[in-house]
Amino acid sequence: MRRKVREQLGLVTPTTDHVRARELDVMSRVLDQLPRALDWVHRDLLSRSGRADTGRDAMTAEQVLRAMVIKQRFGLSYEELAFRIFDSNSVRSFCRIVPSASPPAKSTLQRNIKRVEAETWEKINKLLIGFAQEHRIESGRKTRTDCTVVETNIHAPSDSSLLWDCVRVLCRLMTQAKETFGIAFQSRRRRAKRRAMGILNAKSSEQRTALYRDLLKVTEETTAQGRRVLAQLKDVSIADISDALVAQAIEHGIKEVLGHATRVMHQTERRVLRGESVPASDKIVSIFEPHTDIIVKDRRETLYGHKICLTTGASGLVLDLTVENGNPADSTLARKMIGRVRAVLGKTPKQATFDGGFSSRANVHDIKQMGVEDVVFSKHVGLEITEMAKSKGVFRKLRNFRAGIEAGISFLKRVFSLRRCNWSGFASFAAYAWGSVLACNLLTVSRHLLA
Repeated sequence: MRRKVREQLGLVTPTTDHVRARELDVMSRVLDQLPRALDWVHRDLLSRSGRADTGRDAMTAEQVLRAMVIKQRFGLSYEELAFRIFDSNSVRSFCRIVPSASPPAKSTLQRNIKRVEAETWEKINKLLIGFAQEHRIESGRKTRTDCTVVETNIHAPSDSSLLWDCVRVLCRLMTQAKETFGIAFQSRRRRAKRRAMGILNAKSSEQRTALYRDLLKVTEETTAQGRRVLAQLKDVSIADISDALVAQAIEHGIKEVLGHATRVMHQTERRVLRGESVPASDKIVSIFEPHTDIIVKDRRETLYGHKICLTTGASGLVLDLTVENGNPADSTLARKMIGRVRAVLGKTPKQATFDGGFSSRANVHDIKQMGVEDVVFSKHVGLEITEMAKSKGVFRKLRNFRAGIEAGISFLKRVFSLRRCNWSGFASFAAYAWGSVLACNLLTVSRHLLA
């Protein structure tokens, strides 16, 4: 029988028999077997207040840990995460939020999840790897290592856009000082925007250079006004604690932007006016995420973010991850990654395979000295197969095994939002990356247990 509408809905919500619900159930049971993880998360949540027996009821350590896993598992924003917890019985059950309780708001989720440090997520992942070893999901006999780039949440940088960013942010902060404390200043925002747009649409290098000179002049005038506002902020009368906090925030913001503006103006003068080639290590590509590195991949494309080095095992689990500063050569990372994996597994892998960029005779020698029997690189210019592996057959098997890490990296980027980090700051970048790895490993373990 098919009706137009159902006159009365059922009183009991039916259970969900879906593959994702089954995966969440297994992931939940795995987390229940890692009680030490809650101690570490709880410690981070108390890092600011220092006490757990005062104030209103907050999210528990267990709820914060599980909410982070859901966020990264489904690639959700905080707003989407709040709705998913409210709307989904499976997600609410996984996060251990009772049906009668009000679900946490997006601001509550953000505030609590961001308090957990990268080192904590890393230690929880190490616990999970130990669980996988105990249940014979991961043997740790074979490892594969490769690098990739995770972008930071910035726009494509140019000297003109960076100068415009400096002017508009300084003008916004000085406007706040004017409205709150009556400190006068002359805004150069509109002029700076016209010059930045003119540079973008300039038809000749002479026209572009002239516009750059004026934009630099406007930025210099704005920074000078920022320094004057800083000096006047120290003499204003503070009426109450809220005004003191506003003054402190404005002062901190102006000081931070002034430091970045000085670097931006210097690199613009060198590159545009003097015609110098500025090294990547000397450049700043964002005043909002100044820790961002410039990563050039095989002369094909330029990415802005951080290089991460991953090691996975035969099970598909990510055994270890490092977030690098700058763009170190892959060949300098091979020995470090084997040492870190040995600490995670509690033993040395018997076989290790790497991308061609890690290749060097010194790496083969040093890694074998660490106890690894076969060390294979996908490209091995200047190296004999017998130097790396026992036989050609072993070499071929390990070379083919290495290719699997490309699928693992793609899986992390597509499913767990590791393509681009939208958290601010280097420490938060590392926490975001480890959170994605933890969610990925939990799902991988659950799929092994369900198989």
